[in-house]
Amino acid sequence: MTFVHRRGHPRRLHAASGFSMIEVLVALLVLALGLLGFALLQTMNLRYTQSADYRTHATNLSYELLDQMRANKMTAADYESASFDDAADVGNDCDRPIGAGVGVDTVVGRWQCQVVRTLGQESTAIVEFDETSGLVVIQLGWGDRVVTDPMTSFELEIFL
Repeated sequence: MTFVHRRGHPRRLHAASGFSMIEVLVALLVLALGLLGFALLQTMNLRYTQSADYRTHATNLSYELLDQMRANKMTAADYESASFDDAADVGNDCDRPIGAGVGVDTVVGRWQCQVVRTLGQESTAIVEFDETSGLVVIQLGWGDRVVTDPMTSFELEIFL
């Protein structure tokens, strides 16, 4: 069926033009899936960033204890007392000791406190020193939120 427009051009009657409800629903579904994927990406990014932050703190804490051992080579074996496997055994005095008469126990206590405050209540530390070879092994462990590896550890091996 055609009608003649005023100017003499034929014009057809069309069905209603625009988007159908199905097209709108499919577009919304595609948009929703894209936004869900983006939210998952952001969540995983946050988790991996936090994991990298813990790893950086563990590295810094290990090197801090190692520097203390280097500064006091004569008592380096005493730093093995820095090991702990339960955060409840660690004190809560994280203040930096000042003065010439600061002993190994004070430095170790402060370091343990920093490990627990920085890496959390699930953290552990193993410090080993072989006097004959001078090998120092510092291993820190902490609970990580990354699903694939719930307990993460960092190990530093170096010769004094």
